[in-house]
Amino acid sequence: MTELRVGLIGAGYMGKAHTVALQSVGAIFDTGLRPVCEMIATSTSTGAAEHAARWGWRRSTGDWLELVNDRAVDAVIIATPPRTHLEMVLACVAAKKPVLCEKPLGCDATESLRMVEAIESAGLAGMVGFNYIRTPASQLAKQMIDAGEIGDVIQVTAEHVEDYLHDSALPASWRTRISTGTAAGALADVAPHIVNACLRLVGPISSLIADTQIVHATRPGPNGPERVENDDQGQMLLRFANGASGSLSFSRVAAGRKMGYTYRVTGTKGALYFDQEDQNALWLYDASREPARRGFQKLLMGPPHPDYLAFNMGFGHGTGYNDQIVIEMRDFLRAVETGEAVWPTFRDGYAVDRIVEAALVSTHERRWINL
Repeated sequence: MTELRVGLIGAGYMGKAHTVALQSVGAIFDTGLRPVCEMIATSTSTGAAEHAARWGWRRSTGDWLELVNDRAVDAVIIATPPRTHLEMVLACVAAKKPVLCEKPLGCDATESLRMVEAIESAGLAGMVGFNYIRTPASQLAKQMIDAGEIGDVIQVTAEHVEDYLHDSALPASWRTRISTGTAAGALADVAPHIVNACLRLVGPISSLIADTQIVHATRPGPNGPERVENDDQGQMLLRFANGASGSLSFSRVAAGRKMGYTYRVTGTKGALYFDQEDQNALWLYDASREPARRGFQKLLMGPPHPDYLAFNMGFGHGTGYNDQIVIEMRDFLRAVETGEAVWPTFRDGYAVDRIVEAALVSTHERRWINL
């Protein structure tokens, strides 16, 4: 086995998830490359050292650029807010190191395209962290749609709604400020995951119209009430290149929804339904059955389904959130090892960011946008 010495920038929610994935992916998938947790970087040397000791990283630094340029680091994972991605990715490309970057790739489509062109010109592996679509159930949904099992897709209803900012008393943060986040709020934070699902399952989006809303105009700030600068929730109507239509909702203030990532794909022969809060099931409606036997059938995930058997051998035992990151890490290692593009590449991330940008323009100009 060949070691791949990995550097991780960021020690938040996703930093820990990537650490767990790095430490388990080789045992679960028997990968050709075996990742080593070589160095972690956070905003302070003390914090980085603490996380390194707690999570099992060999070394640490308070300077992310030191990590990128370290000769003992072979590949880099960027798990920081989007405002930092462009500079970090370009530094990784200059150092000739493959990158796995969290979504959204850039703060806008122009930034994303710069990163795409840089990493493609350098011939480096670059992937974007869209993990939810990697569940066995969603992989099965793609197989069934591609095989024509529900016929030609005619309509999609999708959403990604959560309630992490539902409470108006929660303080302002980097997520609610354009200077530290992006001009898009929930549109850049949760919407990219479900936009990515629509692109993966149905195909390119040809046009859209969008509407967004700031629900809580201000939040507590360090110096008193602070204006919220980006959206809390919104919707899109979609037209796909294959003729299908769609509707998409996104929110960070949806009371009671913790992981409200759902989609219903309707075809000429039936339909599929998925809910991330019940991620080990895919619901199938087969319109070819006699009327008395029609109805959504629950397909419970098990060993015959994509990537399930690597985690356990029993139907119904299920996979979880961190397992999605392990599958993602397997794919990244494959991209690094083979030098081949493995979905979702930076260009796939750019495709999502184009939709986000078009939705912003549509909201401001109150019109349909052609892509």
